[in-house]
Amino acid sequence: MCYIDIVGRYLSNPELEINPLDTEATINLSRNRYPVLIGGLLSALLFALLMNTYGWRQSALFLVGLGAGVALYHAAFGFTGAWRAVVNTGRGAGLRAQMIMLGATVLVFTPLIAQGELWGISLRGNVYPLNLAVLCGAFIFGVGMQLGGGCASGTLFTAGGGNTRMVVTLAAFIAGSVIGAWHWSQWQDSPGFAAVSLQQDYGMVAAIVISMALFALIWFISVVIEKRKHSQLVEKHSDNTTYSWFRGPWPLIAGALGLAAVNISTLMLAGRPWGITSGFALWGSKLMMSTGFDVTSWEYWQRPSYAAALDESVLSNTTSVMNIGILLGALIAAGLARKYSPTFKLPLRSLSAAIIGGLLMGYGARIAFGCNIGAFFSGVGSASLSGWLWFVAAFMGSIIGTRLRPRFGLD
Repeated sequence: MCYIDIVGRYLSNPELEINPLDTEATINLSRNRYPVLIGGLLSALLFALLMNTYGWRQSALFLVGLGAGVALYHAAFGFTGAWRAVVNTGRGAGLRAQMIMLGATVLVFTPLIAQGELWGISLRGNVYPLNLAVLCGAFIFGVGMQLGGGCASGTLFTAGGGNTRMVVTLAAFIAGSVIGAWHWSQWQDSPGFAAVSLQQDYGMVAAIVISMALFALIWFISVVIEKRKHSQLVEKHSDNTTYSWFRGPWPLIAGALGLAAVNISTLMLAGRPWGITSGFALWGSKLMMSTGFDVTSWEYWQRPSYAAALDESVLSNTTSVMNIGILLGALIAAGLARKYSPTFKLPLRSLSAAIIGGLLMGYGARIAFGCNIGAFFSGVGSASLSGWLWFVAAFMGSIIGTRLRPRFGLD
């Protein structure tokens, strides 16, 4: 396919989500070296600044985020597309890859959290109540991720990789996070049940066994659904795709294990699992404060550690540093793959969906104790039932969001 054909494809259909693994979309232009150079230079400068100002731990977490951005982009590893594929086509390769990711995480998380300490820092999991706030927030998030075109991690890596529509989703995501922080106190007395940790309530071995059984159950269900709709299972990239660790693409299994490594590294370095969206609330609230708006009166920001984050530099915030790393890692990966080609022509309906989806995800994540990473991935990885409740509610919302996509001109 020639360059003019490729450009014409995206200018005539800019509402289509750009799949970084679509080889027909590869635009092999010399300008793709600039994302690598710019991303590499910014990463080196930021790493040096973090090392000099905050020490090795914060700079190491930045590198973890950088690696996450590369892994997410090269493996095209997302939750949104995988869940939508189950609904639309019955294909479950992406969902099964997520079960591998979760299984690997549980195997390492559970003994570490049971140990309680590593390298002089205490370790904790993401264990939250089972209440209406989780149900509503996760459902809202699920709808939003399909309209916005990506989950929390997906929004970051596609925006960093040059998808201008996802930059709009990210901006709306940040705005929705601020609104969610504002309303946070109104959801704290939601009816429900206390937090349940399989590890604390049943022991380490039982927590691993129960978790693995649940992963196997979802795996089995996805296989049944796929075989019922198709004659055989089709794994992503089973069509003799040529893989490259440097330029991509990566197989799904590599993305799954890579993200498990990211979460495990985060727990070991930060003392708690990986999260993304609290950083968005911080960015948006700091921006509002810079315009003279007082957010310190909100109960969300009156908690000691959160209040401190408002007063300190964004670079002192672990979540923010990792988020920046994901953006830069995806920028570098897009350049290496020769697929960095942003387009600025966005149809109104697609743009509207990006804004609505981002707002819904931001709001939902704040009231549901996190997103697909902090609440689902890290929650299930911590052997918390709240992670499973989040998954069920978000998947239900994702089904609704998938059905709404055609109304906005989205596939």
